[in-house]
Amino acid sequence: MKTRIQSVVALIFALLFSIFSTAQSKPEELAQQSAGAWLALVDAGKYAASWDQAAELFKAAVTQNQWLSALNSTRSPLGKLVSRKLKSAAYTKMFPGAPVSEYVVLPYDTKTVRGECRAISSNRG
Repeated sequence: MKTRIQSVVALIFALLFSIFSTAQSKPEELAQQSAGAWLALVDAGKYAASWDQAAELFKAAVTQNQWLSALNSTRSPLGKLVSRKLKSAAYTKMFPGAPVSEYVVLPYDTKTVRGECRAISSNRG
């Protein structure tokens, strides 16, 4: 189950569009800002809003109802966020299961009131 959650989170970030963009910012910084804003929606239980913020490619692969069902069965039971620590940020043009594009891989260690999980996520820039 934990692996499935990690895979879903990785896919989300692989397809999540960048909310913030400026020519002077590094892709890694932009991805961290975008991922932080998106994760805040999920952590607050605003699952529909997180789907709304996802890329069109993601929305074409996962309906809003599927997304809400997945988060209600996997994220909700974990409870409130205690901490999330970004381990690193790495720019790449390839991400498993995603088209060739520009990505920033963001592995996080996350603790919730009911446990810990590690997720490797990517944010498409």
